[in-house]
Amino acid sequence: MSDSPEMPASNGFSQSKDGSAPVSRRLALHEPERPDPWARSWALLGARVVDPSQGLDRVSDVLVHEGKIVALGESVKGIAQGSGMPESQFVDLTGRVICPGLIDIHVHFRDPGQTGKESIATGSASAAAGGFTTVICMPNTSPSIDNPSIVALLQDKIERDAVVNVHLTGAITKGIQGAELAPIGSLSQAGVLAITDDGRCVQNNDLMRRAVEYASMFHLPVMDHCQDAAMTVDAVMHEGYWSAALGLQGWPAVGEDMIVARNILLAELTGNKIHCQHVSSKNSVRLIREAKSRGVPISGEACPHHFILTDACIAGSQSFWDSDGAALQSWFEETQCAKPEWPIYDTGFKMNPPLRSAEDREAVIEGIEDGTLEILASDHAPHRDFEKEVEFAYAPFGILGLETEFSLSLSRLHHFGNMSLSQVIERFTVGPTNLIQFPDPIGSLRPGFQADITVLDPDRIWRYDVHTSPSKSRNNPFHGWPMKGKVTGTMVKGKWVYGN
Repeated sequence: MSDSPEMPASNGFSQSKDGSAPVSRRLALHEPERPDPWARSWALLGARVVDPSQGLDRVSDVLVHEGKIVALGESVKGIAQGSGMPESQFVDLTGRVICPGLIDIHVHFRDPGQTGKESIATGSASAAAGGFTTVICMPNTSPSIDNPSIVALLQDKIERDAVVNVHLTGAITKGIQGAELAPIGSLSQAGVLAITDDGRCVQNNDLMRRAVEYASMFHLPVMDHCQDAAMTVDAVMHEGYWSAALGLQGWPAVGEDMIVARNILLAELTGNKIHCQHVSSKNSVRLIREAKSRGVPISGEACPHHFILTDACIAGSQSFWDSDGAALQSWFEETQCAKPEWPIYDTGFKMNPPLRSAEDREAVIEGIEDGTLEILASDHAPHRDFEKEVEFAYAPFGILGLETEFSLSLSRLHHFGNMSLSQVIERFTVGPTNLIQFPDPIGSLRPGFQADITVLDPDRIWRYDVHTSPSKSRNNPFHGWPMKGKVTGTMVKGKWVYGN
C-alpha cells in the first residue's frame, strides 16, 4: 500500500476546507493520485467487507456519497460512474478489511477542567488513530456533567474540535457525590445518551433504585462503575498473593461482585438497562451470565488490560513473564518480537478496577467469547507523566487505550484466541448500538446509514509507540508491545480523518 503525499499540517493535522475540524495529514490508500479527503463520493473497491449487523463477510465494494452509505456489491462502480456522481474518488483497498466504524462507549476526555491531560481535539484524534468513529465520554470532569449547561458547553466544543462523533453521558448524582440525584430528565433533553457516576459508584441502594427508575422514563441506560467503597478503602491493587508480597493494600474482587449483584436485582426490578462497566472478576462474569439467561436487562463490558494482563505485572516484567505471562508465549513467537520489560511497582499498571488474577483473566475472556460481555471498551483515562511518576500508592488510577484496544483485541481474541474477526468487530459495533440509542444510524454498512468506516490490515504486525500518540498523555502500559492487526484508515461521515 503506497502512502499519499502529506497534506499541509500543523502538529500532524490540517483544517478541513470549511475550517470546522482537523483531519489527519496522511491517507494510506491504494489510489495512485492524491485522494481528496473532502470528496463528496468514494468508491471503496476490492476490500473484504465485514459487517456483523448484516452477517456479511465477503469481498465487496462500498459506495459512499454525501456522508452516507449508498450501495454495496458489484453495482458500485456503475453507480459511481453514473451521471449523478461524476467526481467519485476510486480507492483500491484490495487486501484490506472494511467494517462499520468502531464505537467506544467508555472514554474520558477530561473536558472541562483537566484539558492538560486530554481535550476533545486530542482525545478524538486518538480515537481516529485507533479506528474509532464514535466515542461516549464519561461525566467525571471538573465540573462534572450534571446539568444541561455543561452539556451545551461541551456540545459546542465537540462541534468545533472533534474529528469523530463524540457523545456525552450525564451524572447520576449531583457532583458525582452519591447524595442527591442529578436532573436526569433535563440531561436527557440536553442530549446525553446514558447516565453514570463512573469513577465513583453510587453506594446508596435506594438512591440507585430511584435513578434507574427515573432513567427508564427517558429510555436511558444506566452505566455503573461497580465498586463497594467500604470494601476497597485505600485499595490500590487486586487483593491476592501479589498484594501481600508487594505490601500494597488489596482491592478484593468481591467488592466488584456485590455491586454487580445489586445491579442485576435493580435491573430485574425496574426493567431498565443497567450496564456494568469494565468487568474484571470471574464471579461478576458468572453473575451476569446467569442473569442474562433469565432475560434480565443487564450487560457488561471488558477492557483489553483485563483480558491480557494480571496483577503479577506490578511485580515487574520478569515476574509476569515467569508466571501469568507464560500463557502469552505464542503471541511473541508469532510476532517474532522481544517481550517488553518494565520495573516493579510500575504505575502504568495501576487502574480501577485493578488487574486481577490469571483465573479472573480467563473468566473475562470466556465471557467475551460466549457473549456474556458483549461490549469491548477502553476506559481511556489520560494522566500526565508527573502524576504517574510517584509512589504506586499515590499514583492516579487509569491508562490510555483508544489507540491500542482494537489491535490488542485482534491479537488476543482473534489471532491468539477462538473468536472470528466478525465476532471481535461485533463487540465494537453491534454491542454498543444494542445498548445505546444513538441519534444517527451507525454501527452498520447498510445503505442509508452514516458513512462511518474503519479500514484495517488484520495481519499487519506493528509495535505501539506511545510517544507518537496524538493524546496529551502517555500513560499506556502497552508501550513497545507487538500487535497483529492495524487500523489503516478511519472515515467519519464520509470524510477521511485518519490514515497511516
